[in-house]
Amino acid sequence: MEKINGKLVILGLQHTFVMFGATVLVPLITGLDVGVTLLMAGIGTLVFHFLTKFEVPVFLGSSFAFMPGIIAVSKFQGGSLSEACGGIVLAGLVYVVASIVFKWVGYEKLHLILPPHVTGPVIILIGLLLAPVAINNAKAAYAPQIVQSIGEGGAWFIALFTFGVAAFVKIFFEKRNKLFSMLPVLVALFAGYFLSIVMGVVDFAPIVNASWIGLPEFTFATFTMRSASVLVPVAIVTIVEHFGDVLAIGNVVKKDFIKEPGVHRTILGDGIATSLSGLVGGPANTTYSENTGAVALTGAYNPVIMRIAAIFSIMLAFIPKFTAIIGTIPGPVIGGISILLFGMISSIGIGNMIRAKIDFSDPRPLMVTASIMVIGLGEAAIRIGNAELKGLGLAALFGIVLNAIFLLTTKEPIKKLEE
Repeated sequence: MEKINGKLVILGLQHTFVMFGATVLVPLITGLDVGVTLLMAGIGTLVFHFLTKFEVPVFLGSSFAFMPGIIAVSKFQGGSLSEACGGIVLAGLVYVVASIVFKWVGYEKLHLILPPHVTGPVIILIGLLLAPVAINNAKAAYAPQIVQSIGEGGAWFIALFTFGVAAFVKIFFEKRNKLFSMLPVLVALFAGYFLSIVMGVVDFAPIVNASWIGLPEFTFATFTMRSASVLVPVAIVTIVEHFGDVLAIGNVVKKDFIKEPGVHRTILGDGIATSLSGLVGGPANTTYSENTGAVALTGAYNPVIMRIAAIFSIMLAFIPKFTAIIGTIPGPVIGGISILLFGMISSIGIGNMIRAKIDFSDPRPLMVTASIMVIGLGEAAIRIGNAELKGLGLAALFGIVLNAIFLLTTKEPIKKLEE
């Protein structure tokens, strides 16, 4: 077992803060409890690491893909958040079934089905589709009281200041203080929060009213056919995204996690973590895109850091006053960090295709990549009954099918650029 030192603890704390922004955004929007979300993100991360042989540097966070379904089910006549959570539990079980299938598909066939000119643009889309979240946070679109107080220009000032601090710490201290250069997100969050206090846009009332110690507000899942019909199909979309996320984090740390410990293990970890979370009132957990961006930005690749972050997340779930502090971090601060993180995710996808030496003079990868980008960015959608497949999931499936058709009909390998 690796020895835990102060440096790893600090990096773990930073990773906890990095994951807070988007992880708590899902419960804040859907009405789920923030404390339960933090608790199950931590537990889910530890379960994921156990099932993946402690090798993959991942912190599981709340899945944005399930938000529309959670809101829809909770707004049904007679619907509730507990009913929505039942759908999340069942969606997690779909992951478990998929892990069994991937176990027997085989490594080589997986890469044939999901080559770099399919997964690369999917990774790019993950970052680009999250971009509006970053910009809306940066301009305080989710916090009209901030705009009313300091205007949209003031919100952008906080966001760009936060962004600038992160960039400065990473670049300026890269060769001067290696440890400090690995803390750009944590330093930027503190700096942005302090500036927000100075500018008078932090509301301290939730902190004052919160208790120091307390249990999260659990909501136990109930199961109905209508919640299953809405939320289970979402799992098909997120499984495709999962493959792209695992490839992305593998590209960052220069390891092929699809091969070892195997994508069947990573999907199983996601599924069990999601079902456990849904059982007690938490959102679906996922191999987080923000995690990939944070790892790329900080250079902190050690999986122990993510497990330390998970433990911090579990501890903080039982400190309502601290979760209240997290809730008071203004959107522009989160937005400033997100601009950097989400952009890095897209850059990883580009790097994925460059390293694979994809030759776009071959029209097959060109058309596959082009169609994925347009369908994903255009938010194309197909509805079958109550189920809807759209955006990134539809784009990924279209790209997979189109690539398979090209390979079966031409029976020639995709060209690669010469050295």
